[in-house]
Amino acid sequence: MHSIPLSEFRANASAMLDLVQKGETVRILRHGKPVAQLVPVAAEEPAKVPSWKRPFEPVVLPEGVSLSQAVLDERNEAPF
Repeated sequence: MHSIPLSEFRANASAMLDLVQKGETVRILRHGKPVAQLVPVAAEEPAKVPSWKRPFEPVVLPEGVSLSQAVLDERNEAPF
């Protein structure tokens, strides 16, 4: 870990970001006290897609059954 004063960070920001990109951590000090810490970005997890945005299989109704009748039948079969 590198600890540097704010004035030095301002003068060498690009070089400090290069260190962070290589995996180092840089702590920035103001008046000798730590105020910020630059750390490498963690590997991103794949974005979680909400269930209502996930693809689904289309409903295939039995021949001769309307959609409204299929919904009513499913409601009647529900355990609650």
